[in-house]
Amino acid sequence: MNKPPKKVIADELFGELELGEGDKSWTVVRTRSRCEKKLAEYAKRSGIHYYLPLKESVRTYEKSTFTFYLPLFSGYLFVCVDFEDKRILTLTGYVANFLKVLDQEQLLSELKEIHGIPVKKVESGPEYWLSKGLEVEIISGPLAGTRGVVEEHDKMHELRLQVNILRQAVIVNIDPKDVKIIGKFEIIEMDDLPKTRKR
Repeated sequence: MNKPPKKVIADELFGELELGEGDKSWTVVRTRSRCEKKLAEYAKRSGIHYYLPLKESVRTYEKSTFTFYLPLFSGYLFVCVDFEDKRILTLTGYVANFLKVLDQEQLLSELKEIHGIPVKKVESGPEYWLSKGLEVEIISGPLAGTRGVVEEHDKMHELRLQVNILRQAVIVNIDPKDVKIIGKFEIIEMDDLPKTRKR
């Protein structure tokens, strides 16, 4: 008999998506399997700021419908930490490793765009990530001001909000009439990490 999985409640954001103070900086945690929410809850109890993007998932078990909120990027948690915070998180056993973020402002800009999505029924994953495309901005509607990437001119309805350090993206369906093209978009590799180049 199928039963709904036990819920682990975690806030999506604890703290602010702003540059860290002092020795603190944003980094990406690669978590153990299905430990994103557990680590987020522990981080909150320890006063460590984090961002765990979530998406809505609706499932049916024995004629009952349940709504869950699952990590948008499976296996990852974004945290603002110093050396001691890393040590505290590592002791939980939920951490596989840390990914160093060289461009703090770029990561925060990407995360802010994703955090601003009012609709949580979205798709995400590495298959949506683009190394080349067109940078666009939404100029009207509830997502006005949001910037992202589209693959080409005839796919203006598929906006991708990218997290380039993960080589993953969130795809959002939009009305092409609400979009203006800013310029060409391309990822170049620097120090084995993706960096954005706009033309």
